[in-house]
Amino acid sequence: MLELKSVTHVYANGTRALNDVSLTIPKGMFGLLGPNGAGKSTLMRTVATLQTPTDGSITFGDIDILRNPDHLRETLGYLPQDFGVYPRVSAYDMLDHMAVLKGVASSAERKDTVETLLAQTNLWDVRKKAIAGFSGGMRQRFGIAQALIGNPQLIIVDEPTAGLDPEERNRFLNLLAEIGENVVVILSTHIVEDVADLCPNMAVIVQGEIKLEGAPKSLIEKARGTVWAKTIERADLVALQEKYEVISTRLFAGQTIVHILSDTDPNDGFENVDGGLEDVYFSTLAHSRRAAPSSAAAA
Repeated sequence: MLELKSVTHVYANGTRALNDVSLTIPKGMFGLLGPNGAGKSTLMRTVATLQTPTDGSITFGDIDILRNPDHLRETLGYLPQDFGVYPRVSAYDMLDHMAVLKGVASSAERKDTVETLLAQTNLWDVRKKAIAGFSGGMRQRFGIAQALIGNPQLIIVDEPTAGLDPEERNRFLNLLAEIGENVVVILSTHIVEDVADLCPNMAVIVQGEIKLEGAPKSLIEKARGTVWAKTIERADLVALQEKYEVISTRLFAGQTIVHILSDTDPNDGFENVDGGLEDVYFSTLAHSRRAAPSSAAAA
């Protein structure tokens, strides 16, 4: 189990990237959902021991991550948002090199590790191909393969499906789901569907603060009866935004469908809908935006 208590990080320029973040993350897939710039990557780098927070504590099992970062690294697998590789090196040779760096000294053990991971990530047929020729999805699967060297018990993946086509995204998510059955996997993303598809537990981070936490199914159930939808002309959107709490809009067949948040029937042609995780997420963002001015004034 990974536990964060009151983790705060303030950069040298005064930017407060994380503010009093507390989370308990059990074994399995955990989704950290938030918009770009919300503090997701800062939090992931902090957990991965790449930076030290200004305040707070982080433990993984009996490991105090801040006091013993090297101990955590022995059991950590990390796929950062920007994963750089040596482009002229084959997938097999690169994994073998990384296994050496992770302390797999025996050549026989490395061979078994590399071949198993290439098969698990469906890269065996391209094992001799230079990574420069890989597609985006293949590179991400290679990134997971390197993160799995040494049988880590904590795996962090930061925005892993951004830019992938639907087929590669599904292949990658299925791989994560398989991995996440026996270890702690943190999926940091701004893509709601990734969390909805994979994660039995999640949190929403906005402006460096945890705004919502729980099981997606429970959070969706709590929102039931509060989300209303209506198809409108695009020109009417501004007037609706002034009158209602609009949480999302989307185009369908050339028309605009607007979702609003209301505890009671707003009438005016709106129909109650069974909101999904996307509505829960957008509602949380709307609440955060509404609270931001007062928070700034208080500061």
